Amino acid sequence: MRVCIIGLHAFLRIAAVVVPIFAMQRERIHELNTTLERRMRRETATGTEFWLARDLQSIFGYVHWANFERVIHKAMMACEAAGHAVDDHFLRLEKIEDISARRSLKVTDYALTRYACYLVAQSADATKDQVALARNYFASPANEQDTVEGRRADAERIEARRKLSESEKVLSGLIYEHVEDDEGFRRIRTKGDQALFGGVTTRQMKRRLRVPKGRAMADFLPTLTIKAKDFANEITNFDIKRDYLHTEAQITREYIKNNREIRKVLERRKIKPEELPAAEDVKKVERRLSKEDKSLLEQARRSVPSRQRLLIPLTDVQLSAHNGIGRPQTA
Repeated sequence: MRVCIIGLHAFLRIAAVVVPIFAMQRERIHELNTTLERRMRRETATGTEFWLARDLQSIFGYVHWANFERVIHKAMMACEAAGHAVDDHFLRLEKIEDISARRSLKVTDYALTRYACYLVAQSADATKDQVALARNYFASPANEQDTVEGRRADAERIEARRKLSESEKVLSGLIYEHVEDDEGFRRIRTKGDQALFGGVTTRQMKRRLRVPKGRAMADFLPTLTIKAKDFANEITNFDIKRDYLHTEAQITREYIKNNREIRKVLERRKIKPEELPAAEDVKKVERRLSKEDKSLLEQARRSVPSRQRLLIPLTDVQLSAHNGIGRPQTA
């Protein structure tokens, strides 16, 4: 029997990480929201909310200010391209920071409206998980926990579906390269699905999920199942390339084995993929999020009456942190 380099135990350790991640999402979202809302959100004396760029730098995962400032400039360009006045949302500040008991340093900072913060999040490195979390926070004016978490979950499912499509394209290409049969991918994927869903066939799953005719089953699967299928694809793609699996029988055996192993990980946590309820059509979710983004951004843009209302309190050093935490100073 062929022995995988990663080994069964290593495979199970990697796969076992997938499920706990979902349980951690709510805690991470709550922690980030608390930081942005209670510790970093500030108000002028007239009640206008804003955030300081140097506070957000660490939240967004940027070590060097120069790199983050480039992101801010990119966001300014996006603001201008959208037809909005940059000065209404980005206010450059010069501050004095104490770096020792006898020494201080003049530094640049920016006061950012909620709309500006969202544009910065849009312009930042999308591979950073905290950037995606912050993006959803700033897109929700009401800052309701359920709203932010819901948007985060929807965005995560859309991204998982996109990754599944990519791994399926790679798998399909590899199968055609070795098997040279247009129907090879469909046959192999069907058997893999049956292994993942505990003997339930793809056709039976489509009926259970009430998938419309002509639509992909994955568009109606919950995020956990989508990621499970994607994981099985990625491992199989790796095995095909490494071990030069060149027959349909070899690839099918490998694909079934990988799906079964992932199912075992889920079963240990009393999760049966075939029993999970259908999720909302992912295409509808994409359209809804796109529509919400436009609406929320317009609300955020309108929430700032004018540059004057933001500028005057800042120049008068009349700043107060949200809930009375701290009193930032400007030069």
